[in-house]
Amino acid sequence: MNAGSRWRGRGEQPADGRPGQRLDQSAYRRRVIERFGVPPDGRLFRNAAGKYIDPSAYGITWGRAREAALTLDEHALDLAKRRYDLRHAGISFWLASGVDPAECARRAGQSIQVLFRYYAKFLAEARNHANNLIEESMRRWEVPEGSA
Repeated sequence: MNAGSRWRGRGEQPADGRPGQRLDQSAYRRRVIERFGVPPDGRLFRNAAGKYIDPSAYGITWGRAREAALTLDEHALDLAKRRYDLRHAGISFWLASGVDPAECARRAGQSIQVLFRYYAKFLAEARNHANNLIEESMRRWEVPEGSA
């Protein structure tokens, strides 16, 4: 199961009731269909000539968007160099914030195995943090009564 399978129809919220990005994407797709229609091949997005969009075009467009949105210093740092960098940063942030890995995997629409493979560093840091919390708690229990 991935995150998309929780959506039931156009504009409906997922089964768990939390609002999400899909609502905006669905509305956008409807506007695109209303304005441009759907060609016989069923693809919603086409190039300027009305043809199939070559995958390399996404990278070119992403590069142009980075140039338009980032300062020269940010651009020089290769900040968000690939469009997938933002997704990776978001998932990494969830994990570093202490969100349960199973929940991160569910929200990312990937298996827990994939999450463990690509985010092992963050998971190891979370394990170390958990160990520190447990050790601190154990130290508090070891303090004799009345000596605190």
